[in-house]
Amino acid sequence: MAQTVQDVMNNNLKSLPKSASIWEAANMMRENDIGDVVVIGEDSKILGIVTDRDIVVRAIAQGKDPSTTKLEEITSKDLVTVSSTDDADQAVRLMREKAIRRLPVVDGDRPVGFVSIGDLALAKDRESALADISGAPPNR
Repeated sequence: MAQTVQDVMNNNLKSLPKSASIWEAANMMRENDIGDVVVIGEDSKILGIVTDRDIVVRAIAQGKDPSTTKLEEITSKDLVTVSSTDDADQAVRLMREKAIRRLPVVDGDRPVGFVSIGDLALAKDRESALADISGAPPNR
């Protein structure tokens, strides 16, 4: 039987409102050992995603103040998502086509998790180098 996205996704999803500062997002990432935060609107619908790389490239490297710059200013808005009921192979195809490493998982328009290239490597080929790296404990 084919695996669904729900079978491989990580449901350690953290979100912040678009008005939160990038400092708040960075702290949330550090405290939860994650590399991305979902950005939501007033209606709790997903607006985009901010990654640790976005913070560095779109904010810090541009001289923006982390405590006053809002997430909506640096959010990746050309968002590609998958549903928890989608086939995991569909997530792989989307990542290849769009050259992305993680996909928000939504049910309707509500975020419920993430599926990363590492999650898929662990599910599809536990012997791969990427699965080894993805399954290793984080550096502290």
